[in-house]
Amino acid sequence: MEAEDFNTKYKPTWCPGCGNYGIWQSLKQALVKLELKPWEVVIVYGIGCSGNMNDFVKSYGFHALHGRGIPNACGIKLANHQLTVICILGDGDCYGEGGNHLIHAARGNHDIKVFVHDNRVYGLTTGQTSPTSPHGYLSKSTPAGVIEVPLNPLSLSISQGASFVAQGFAGNLLHLTELMVRAIKHQGFSLLNILQPCVTFNKVCSFEFYQKRVYQLEKEGWSPRDRLEALKKAALTNEKIPIGVFYQEKRPTYHQQLIQIKEKPLVKQSPEKDISSLFKNFT
Repeated sequence: MEAEDFNTKYKPTWCPGCGNYGIWQSLKQALVKLELKPWEVVIVYGIGCSGNMNDFVKSYGFHALHGRGIPNACGIKLANHQLTVICILGDGDCYGEGGNHLIHAARGNHDIKVFVHDNRVYGLTTGQTSPTSPHGYLSKSTPAGVIEVPLNPLSLSISQGASFVAQGFAGNLLHLTELMVRAIKHQGFSLLNILQPCVTFNKVCSFEFYQKRVYQLEKEGWSPRDRLEALKKAALTNEKIPIGVFYQEKRPTYHQQLIQIKEKPLVKQSPEKDISSLFKNFT
């Protein structure tokens, strides 16, 4: 298959120059590299500019409510764990409204892949501040500057049990594609935070801003096996911004520990015809 085989008849409607284009292309390239077919993949989309990708990728897809992409993805994986399940979410969607779901899916090690378009604003609603907006950031919702410190999704995910945590940049497609491949191949909960410029509403965190600051962890001999060292590295977010795999560990996934689906996926099991015995527990 080629990347174009994952195209639909619809063309992207993002702003010219948007970082979403690079993420979209990297995702298709990653699926091709992994030799996955459209019917072997389910992509759950959140609400926001990133969620519009639902119209532009040919695979099974589900457009979730705002902040509810992760629980839907967990449910799909439990129903048919033979499918590759990916979440395409925005920073506000995942870290704001959906922050609690992120924490519990990470600690449960649900075998889903969460790719977050982190442009540090609510882009679809025209640029309000998001959980990852820098302290002091000026926006239409914070004209005097953001009071809170920004949420660090890497540190949060590592501390709460995510077994794969990485960060990429929408301006480096080859590197981002490889990170997506590694995240999808990993057995367990994968978070890939993608630094994605919003060319219309975030004039601070531009492509130039990131190009001057990002560097690849792999080029300095980084090993993603030490949790404490990964937390230290994840704290570096200003002058120099690391991209790559911060942390990875191997441990049983959530669905692998469920005896109910050990033999075959839930969707392939025959439904219980006589459930009268179940009512004995309630009488």
